[in-house]
Amino acid sequence: MSSAPIIDDASKAKAVAFRLLNRLPEIAVLVAGAVLAFVGTAEIISSFGSSELLDIKDPMFGLGFRWLMVAAAIIHLTLSFIVLFTKHKMLGLGLTIWIAANFLVYRIGLWEMGWAHSSGFNFDGVGFSLKATDIITVWIALFLLVASCVLLWIGNRRIQAVAFLKNFCPACGGHVKFAVENEGRQIPCPHCAKPMKLRREENLRMSCFFCHEHISFPAHALGEKITCPHCKMDITLKESA
Repeated sequence: MSSAPIIDDASKAKAVAFRLLNRLPEIAVLVAGAVLAFVGTAEIISSFGSSELLDIKDPMFGLGFRWLMVAAAIIHLTLSFIVLFTKHKMLGLGLTIWIAANFLVYRIGLWEMGWAHSSGFNFDGVGFSLKATDIITVWIALFLLVASCVLLWIGNRRIQAVAFLKNFCPACGGHVKFAVENEGRQIPCPHCAKPMKLRREENLRMSCFFCHEHISFPAHALGEKITCPHCKMDITLKESA
């Protein structure tokens, strides 16, 4: 019984898993944006609630909790819009970290002052208990803080990866890292001092001198002698004219 179909299925599964892993940061950004939108919407709804707590003044800022919630809702909905619908996702994530960290510090301050479940009425308008919503609010802030930090780190790593390219010296095979703006420049190899052209690490193509079939090979293999995979004649790998 042939194992080819099993190998083929395994390769497809790996490819799907790789694509999902590559898209995981984008999915996480969407989740963070959706959570911000949910929190902002819940705060708007709850600010019009009938809880007596909403009319009490916050001990730190001196504002009524109702207006404090309206201000928080505007901030959360604005951040959600930035994260979901603009190109400034990194800025949105940075501001989300700042807001989440400040909220947690603020919440710890209220706990120290004896205000138990003081953020529990955030979702009062949607019918949750004070204790349950206080716990949910704190965990949402923790999630946004950690998720945004991770996503910013991943985003910075991707920017750095795009900003620099790698290639091999065709003479000595040494690794050469260079900035994107230097692509196409001719420089002496930092390892062997022989001239080399800075290019993206991708396969080159040439035609076999004998059978004229196309051959694909990595840039660092330039100058090597191989056996043509089509006609089995010995050839030297060269750039196409």
